[in-house]
Amino acid sequence: MTLRPLLAVLAAAFLLPAGAPAQTTWPARPIRILVGSPPGGPSDIVTRVFGEQLSQRLKQPVLVENRPGVGNSIAAGAVAKADPDGYTLVLSPDTVVTVNPLVYPKLNFDARTELANVSILALFTQMLVCNPAKGVHTVPELLAKARATRMTYASGGPGVPGHLAAEMLLQTAGVKMEHVAYKGPAPATLAVLSGEVDCGFLATPTVLPHVKAGKLNALAVSSAQPSPLAPEVPTLAKALNRPDLDISFKLVLQAPKATPPQVLAELERAAIDIMQKPEVRARLQLSDLIAVGSTGREAEAVMKAESARWEPVVRRLEIKAE
Repeated sequence: MTLRPLLAVLAAAFLLPAGAPAQTTWPARPIRILVGSPPGGPSDIVTRVFGEQLSQRLKQPVLVENRPGVGNSIAAGAVAKADPDGYTLVLSPDTVVTVNPLVYPKLNFDARTELANVSILALFTQMLVCNPAKGVHTVPELLAKARATRMTYASGGPGVPGHLAAEMLLQTAGVKMEHVAYKGPAPATLAVLSGEVDCGFLATPTVLPHVKAGKLNALAVSSAQPSPLAPEVPTLAKALNRPDLDISFKLVLQAPKATPPQVLAELERAAIDIMQKPEVRARLQLSDLIAVGSTGREAEAVMKAESARWEPVVRRLEIKAE
């Protein structure tokens, strides 16, 4: 190489920001998507379906890693602190952004400022279920029993969707039940199945197979519309005579905040295309999940609106965890 071309190459190299990744080669290695709950929950189901499709699209392996705990914040915090190179992502329920900063005061990161919202991949609901030995089959029966005796309910952790849905129900009815928190919806479901805990407002995809098998009694779903997989289960809105009540939650794909715009844009396009595929929508519907695939800007707007919705609820209920 002559001197002039060599100088041009060196000059171009020095014009790149320090530590800037070579975007023309992304992705050049496997991508990890962290999930903040154990296998079997809505986040895990959506991530594995999405990951398969993303791997085919990008021609790179997509690895799913479960890191449960602290209301999905362990996984989200790890991604917030990861290198912003597009190789480490997280799929979380919206509560990581909207609720956890209020519930967990000792978190070492802020999901609102340290994570970029790439896309809302799907929506999911909660189903109120009880152990059959408790002899309750409807919301009024549960409320009556809770007024007469001590009752417990399980959730996947403080401030997670099931906890919020249950507390909204109890506050509306003026009834108290003891909250028992677990590390994710799967272990919480096992606690209700075993009778260790009486009931639970848990992710519909997690508990529905047990309802179908007769191992759990389903009392209500948290969404405004009945579940297409369990149309006989009434909505909480109907059970409480609150037509405006809709407690559904979003699953959001996120990346470290400083991830290059080109990478975020490619991930956003992939999310939109993948979640619009009929086969993907059909697979998720089998688990009572609704595929979305939003833009990053739309996801950001939804997170702000949901934060405004849930903040007064969390403060009023004084939901706190160490």
